[in-house]
Amino acid sequence: MSGIALLGCVAALHLGCGSSAPAVQRDNLAYLYGKGPNNLRVQARVYHESAERSLIHYKLNTADLLYKGDGGGGPFKAQVRVTYSTYSDASTKHLLDSASTLVTDKSDLPAEERELIGTMELRRRPGAAFSVIVTARDLNRDNESSILLLVEAEPQASTQYYMPIDPANGLPLFTDHLPAGRAVSVRCERCVGDSVRITHRPVIAGLPSPVFSGDHRARTDPAPDSTFSLLADADGRIDLGMPPVGSYLLRTGTDTIGFALHVLEKAYPYVDHVMDLLGPLRYITSTQEFERMANDTNARKAVERFWLDATGERERARDAIRIYYGRVENANRHFSADVEGWRTDRGLVHIIFGTPTTIYRGSNGETWIYGEESNLMSLTFNFTRRKSAITGNDYVLQRDPMLKGAWYRNVESWRNGRVYQN
Repeated sequence: MSGIALLGCVAALHLGCGSSAPAVQRDNLAYLYGKGPNNLRVQARVYHESAERSLIHYKLNTADLLYKGDGGGGPFKAQVRVTYSTYSDASTKHLLDSASTLVTDKSDLPAEERELIGTMELRRRPGAAFSVIVTARDLNRDNESSILLLVEAEPQASTQYYMPIDPANGLPLFTDHLPAGRAVSVRCERCVGDSVRITHRPVIAGLPSPVFSGDHRARTDPAPDSTFSLLADADGRIDLGMPPVGSYLLRTGTDTIGFALHVLEKAYPYVDHVMDLLGPLRYITSTQEFERMANDTNARKAVERFWLDATGERERARDAIRIYYGRVENANRHFSADVEGWRTDRGLVHIIFGTPTTIYRGSNGETWIYGEESNLMSLTFNFTRRKSAITGNDYVLQRDPMLKGAWYRNVESWRNGRVYQN
């Protein structure tokens, strides 16, 4: 994967106070956004081939797995149990169904990084929404990771009749957010022979205001600026080529919702270029500091000087860089909407405060808690899911002036190099 090089350090980046909490389901989902202790990456998405047949596509990375030999050398073997469990809602209390499959991979070069992609048939609940937890367990290492997927009821489910694919091999892509300059196609088997109308919206630049701000202007979808149509071929494939930056809403005449694909900056989701390094620093710098770095003839050196001045020594600067931009990349992976994840409200809070101790999710929002719930010194952030035609992943923070002190304490910690990884 890509990384950043500052101060001679290549950062390999992977994966209270405040208003009262809204009424949400009480299951701690903090593991969804944190790297976790085992760093076993699993990705998955739901795809409806038709109204009657649905699939879960999943992806593992061989670099995360433990390969064992039989004592006589190679080939070495990894074994992973992939399980899905369905529940009536995001509370994950009422189990509806489950199934599992055993993934076995053999290799003479277990250190080689490859992707393992597989498929499981998903039994649907006609006319009903439900949640799915996909868990991958490395049987050789006895550790696991899980992700939560939501299957919408019709007509909202129409977005899951579309799946972005790599046009070179037809394999599924596990994100609806892509870097500019990448070729992409979309598969929609119920669209065979249909003309698919595609509406483009620009990506609006801008950053969220601080968590205590009194600016309560509602964020809205950008206005469409162009429309075109493409024909789905006999396999239901729609070729988009290499679309430029923007959001693309695909819809047939029978869709009420459609599917949105977002093309963001070239380095996305990584932090590779000087502007990737500079942009997120606006959260912890003054206007004058930021403009001075942005206008410097060598902005990369200016960013490096900022971190050296903030931490006082090169080793601490390396640690701060690794953690700060690691959170930027993590925000891009989890919180991207019609903009990069680091530009969203959840991205803002994640970068400055880290992964919460507890996350509660309801049908219309999330509550993040830092510290013990019963502790008066804990911090609570409430997010409400924004209604949008092009994204279901944009959650707006309920800003609270009571959070001002906590915000400035954490910003000051960043500026003094007193940061703890979580």
